[in-house]
Amino acid sequence: MLEVRSFWKSKGSNKGEWSSDNIMSTSNETVSAAAFLLTGFPGLEKKHIWLSTPICSTSLIAIAGNCTILFIIRTEQILHKPMYYFLCMLALSDLGLSIATLPTMLRVLWFNHHIIHFNICLIQMYFIHTFSIVESGILLAMAFDRLVAIQNPLRYTSILTNRNITKIGVGVALRAALLLFPTAILLKRQRYGRVNVLSYLFCLHQDILNVVHSDRKISSIYGLMVVISSMALDSVLLVFSYIMILKTVLSIASKQERLWALNTCISYICAVLTFYIPMIGLSMIHRYGKNAPPIVHILMANVYLLVPPLMNPTVYSVKTKQIQTRIIRQFWKS
Repeated sequence: MLEVRSFWKSKGSNKGEWSSDNIMSTSNETVSAAAFLLTGFPGLEKKHIWLSTPICSTSLIAIAGNCTILFIIRTEQILHKPMYYFLCMLALSDLGLSIATLPTMLRVLWFNHHIIHFNICLIQMYFIHTFSIVESGILLAMAFDRLVAIQNPLRYTSILTNRNITKIGVGVALRAALLLFPTAILLKRQRYGRVNVLSYLFCLHQDILNVVHSDRKISSIYGLMVVISSMALDSVLLVFSYIMILKTVLSIASKQERLWALNTCISYICAVLTFYIPMIGLSMIHRYGKNAPPIVHILMANVYLLVPPLMNPTVYSVKTKQIQTRIIRQFWKS
């Protein structure tokens, strides 16, 4: 049995490489069959404690912010409206994403424990990608909410009833869960080495595929199908929804009403950009940045998973007056 510590063999490589010379004893962990090694910040191992400060702070603020959003909407009767119900779903998906990633990140950065069991890695990967797809679906549902509110304000509450909102939420969650389930099964059937070095502080599908020793063609194709049928499709429908919204807004005669209609969409547009820009950036780095320094890949992956859960409650607290005033009121009471 071998004991392991993080080591970056080549500064020019795209991911950490481990060799027998680099596998040394620095922790009480041992590598078993099909174990994975999570990579911290190569070359900065001695500064992991300091690097954990912004990561931990970002995650804790995101968790606190999303819990605050949930509490405010739950306790304030005036916020029991379709728009805020969807915001609750977005906050729940952000909470799930933060909780799924934080333990392994802190485990590596605080305790230098890089080893993660194969099954635990698969479970983390499953939940990370599931919550990401759920968030994409909820953003699409929120676009539909804004489209109905602007195009058919008189029928808004009759179209988006509590029953229909529940159906949308359950449908979004089931789509993500069912799409990702075969992914985990396919990865389970692959062959791996005794020591499998991943590139990040958490487990992602493409990263696990990179260490597979058997034919990964089916897993790769299915992963691409999942992305196309979820996030890619959602993004196309999002663009279409906002074209319809913009067309409706421009047809409004009153300038003041046009500004009001656009203002109701600002928070949502910020949430969409916060989610899709890091995701596109990470995808571009994976595909075209093979010669980029490893730290670039690591930073993009951290931004993709840490920034949306942090920014969503911040944006909605600042740009949505109803939420902002009630948060201030709650703190004032305290």
